[in-house]
Amino acid sequence: MELKKIKYVLLLICIQSSFAQMQPFKLQEVRLTDGVFKKAQDVDLKYILDLNPDKLLAPYLIDAGLPLKAQRYGNWESTGLDGHIGGHYLSALAMMYASTGNKELKTRLDYMVNELALCQAKNGNGYVGGIPNGKVFWERIHKGDIDGSTFGLNNTWVPIYNIHKLFAGLRDAYEIGGNNQAKQVLIGLGDWFIELIQPLSTEQIQQVLNTEHGGINETFADLYIITKDKKYLDAAKRLSHLKILNPLLEKQDKLTGLHANTQIPKVIGFEKIGTLTNNAEWEHTAEYFWHNITENRSVAFGGNSVREHFNPTNDFKSMLESNQGPETCNSYNMLRLSMALFLDNNDVSYLDYYERTLYNHILSTQHPEKGGFVYFTPIRPNHYRVYSQPETSMWCCVGSGIENHTKYGELIYSHSDKDVFVNLFIPSELNWKEKGIQLIQKNNFPNENATELLLKLNKKQTFSLNIRYPKWAENIKVIVNGKAEVVKANPSEYINLNRNWKNGDKIVVQFTMNTKLEYLPDGSNWAAFVRGPIVLAAKTSTDDLKGLFADDSRMGHETRGKLYPINEAYALVDDSKNYVSKLQPIDNMNFKMDSLTLQPFYQIHDARYQMYFQTFTQKDYEKQKEAQKQKEMELLAIEAKTVDKINCGEQQPEVDHQYKGEQSNSGYNDEKFWRTTRSYISYQLQNKNNAGKYTEITTLNDANLENIEITINGNEAKIIAVESKLIKIEVPVEESFQLKITAKNKIVSPRFYQIRILK
Repeated sequence: MELKKIKYVLLLICIQSSFAQMQPFKLQEVRLTDGVFKKAQDVDLKYILDLNPDKLLAPYLIDAGLPLKAQRYGNWESTGLDGHIGGHYLSALAMMYASTGNKELKTRLDYMVNELALCQAKNGNGYVGGIPNGKVFWERIHKGDIDGSTFGLNNTWVPIYNIHKLFAGLRDAYEIGGNNQAKQVLIGLGDWFIELIQPLSTEQIQQVLNTEHGGINETFADLYIITKDKKYLDAAKRLSHLKILNPLLEKQDKLTGLHANTQIPKVIGFEKIGTLTNNAEWEHTAEYFWHNITENRSVAFGGNSVREHFNPTNDFKSMLESNQGPETCNSYNMLRLSMALFLDNNDVSYLDYYERTLYNHILSTQHPEKGGFVYFTPIRPNHYRVYSQPETSMWCCVGSGIENHTKYGELIYSHSDKDVFVNLFIPSELNWKEKGIQLIQKNNFPNENATELLLKLNKKQTFSLNIRYPKWAENIKVIVNGKAEVVKANPSEYINLNRNWKNGDKIVVQFTMNTKLEYLPDGSNWAAFVRGPIVLAAKTSTDDLKGLFADDSRMGHETRGKLYPINEAYALVDDSKNYVSKLQPIDNMNFKMDSLTLQPFYQIHDARYQMYFQTFTQKDYEKQKEAQKQKEMELLAIEAKTVDKINCGEQQPEVDHQYKGEQSNSGYNDEKFWRTTRSYISYQLQNKNNAGKYTEITTLNDANLENIEITINGNEAKIIAVESKLIKIEVPVEESFQLKITAKNKIVSPRFYQIRILK
């Protein structure tokens, strides 16, 4: 036992020293100067300025009973998630101001915080929020009246997730944007929340945490860092979701079927709390989770999830078939987790995933000219993405999207007490005034295989300049003032250059990038071409791009164009050793492959594309393609007949259809989601142009009508047919109607799987 204690103490010392050693630079100390990231930052800046602060503040003013200065935005900002973009907007203003110095951003930030302070003062108890009927809702929680599901708490759409955005926005306004008033509003809000949950038992708090709640545990840990008041750290631990934490502590993968982005922020909180409390187990939990997601659940561009949920690690078929591929919010949070683990562990290997995801997912999710953010990035061949618009789209991925492109400078460089670390090859200037060190990086990466670093120093000084040796780089060379250096590092390490540097010293880094096929984690025959850290894809068509730029409809973030048959997609048919050799180079990052042109995925917009390719030997090709053709015909036939569809138990489809319910549970078994009730559940369905003739309700167990009642707009539904796991009902001659299912005598209902209106 004594030996174990010694090892544990040594581990803690190691953790503490590494935490102290590696630090990020402030966004104010790094400026982008050129290239695709600078352009993306500029486009995001325009989008941020196109948003109206008074419209974003309206939900908070409504809740506080103060006069409006503008009507609130529509879309998600008027359908239950009111106010969530306002929190993200605070973060975006703070980070873009820090990254650019644009004074209008600071003016808006200060204005937003002051208005929120007025709302808080009017409420009189520290509370400020935009949640609909917030005062009534929070009073119910305070009294222990809790009825929740994965995304609904007392029939309110993810209220703690919503208010977490405000917590995070106020934190960033203070820590990054330098607004001291934000600190006071944040502390008042934190104290109100602690008082809110004070009467609740551990079981009741865990019940509340079953509903998506963002990273509320992390923001209370941040309050502890800001104030050093232990009550906030205690609250952070109390607000950590044990249903997710405990399996991770045992290194058990219980993630399949869970709503993906619900879990990632919780783990960011586990990691931060673990670091602050010297709890190595919690820190290792975050590391285990990160490896699980990045190695077993992520596709080539770094994203994960299908229809917002974690798919089985051994079967990515659903992701390949769906028009709802990985969600941008997931990668936003995975980069936050990667950065935290990199800084706390001083482990450069976390940067390989960070870089891959930054280039291929984050950068690709903003339209490079018109602006607008992507929610889902499908990997289904010959499909496309939808872009938000400032006046119409208020999705979660718009909130994280306006933040994503403000903070590209956060990890290009990092530092220890006196040494500099170059982590990413992005044209930029570092100005470390405290040490009198300026570092200018110039390159045309990834179009050219090199980067140049120029030092500007107030005086000669000795320090280490550490250059990341990427995992993907080959034949790396480092040349200092024209003289080649001996490279002693390995991939996923730093090349250490320690010397007495003088003003004007120049370092050139050269390398080779090779192209490889990277298969999906499930071991299937689907693969993507990756060159260095860059995923290649091909534009395939510009036909039928319905909803390319989103309107204000509830489901505007989803594509509306038809699904093209997967069996008609381009496939690689040859011996495996010949697949990569099919690419004929045009230049460093563009290739011809028969009729296709492959290019960096982040460059593809306003088009259908193919990123993943099936690989076959000639022998297997005909046999497998015929089976796939038959399956595709069946899938597309049912989709063509479908007017509206709800996947019961999945967050976004249910929210899109205004789900309400009581005493309801949802779950995931045998790769299917479901929902049951002992009271009632209801949805609002859309029968566009009255095209649907009947509704099919599919169950996973016996569809027994003896114990349930089905109504449409309050009237008894007309049953057409009942089979073992299928109920058919007549559709009213209305374009929108409420379908309600009530359990009789509190007897639990069947597990409802899917509801479809069919032509």
